[in-house]
Amino acid sequence: MILVTGANGNLGSAALAALHAGGAAATGGSRTPGEGVRRLDFDDRGSLDLAGVSTLVLVSAGYAEDDRVVARHAAVLDAAVRDGVGHVVYTSLTTAGDHLGFALAHRATERLVRASGLPWTILRNGLYAELFGGLLMWAGGGVESAFGDGALAAVSREDLAEAAAVVASDPAPHGGRVYDLVGTPVTAGQVADELGVTHRTVGLGEYRRRLLDETAGLLPFQPPMLASIATGIRHGFLDGTAPDLTDLLGRAARDPLATAAAAASAARP
Repeated sequence: MILVTGANGNLGSAALAALHAGGAAATGGSRTPGEGVRRLDFDDRGSLDLAGVSTLVLVSAGYAEDDRVVARHAAVLDAAVRDGVGHVVYTSLTTAGDHLGFALAHRATERLVRASGLPWTILRNGLYAELFGGLLMWAGGGVESAFGDGALAAVSREDLAEAAAVVASDPAPHGGRVYDLVGTPVTAGQVADELGVTHRTVGLGEYRRRLLDETAGLLPFQPPMLASIATGIRHGFLDGTAPDLTDLLGRAARDPLATAAAAASAARP
């Protein structure tokens, strides 16, 4: 049995759907389970029952400070060792993202995965095209961003989910492998052109001010995380490509420009 954590999240639910579409015996785990989903609350070790799981797809439990994220992942990996899980597939962060404000929790978890003694595969996921489009800010009929002319090797969430399903369905050939799953570089200007609108660049200081003063609902760790994405893209640290995604999928990746444009359009006021 394959188990995908975070089954109510965007990536986890898509990976579970891809596994089911391929005929795999798979279930999900979530702290808020629905029908057919196990209760797995990473903050409640008593809920971490992985009995009968042959392959665990550990979807990163972000949305917290690093210490809490790493502790959550450590608890799940401890349960995986205890319950005899046969293989762990961890959804990490692209290699180019080492400087990003949320990279540490991923790299620390990679260390834990390697030290667990379990067979493992690490999927270093690129930043979502959906995120890139969603971070564009609508103003006066056009879009603004702090990305400048920088490009992001963006990848659609659906492609990452399918890649995870490919590995989890037959993990043995992928044991001990680290895959860098990035897509085709796109710029904010290209997304604006796709939408038929203008793009204006704002400075990083202005962007941070907007995050802190004008963006409701952000948790304390999120403004620096988002600012790190902006400066990474702006200064050309996240535009590198790699063949791993298309090699795993056995086909061309989805067009990240179209995906980003659709996300930006959906966020239009």
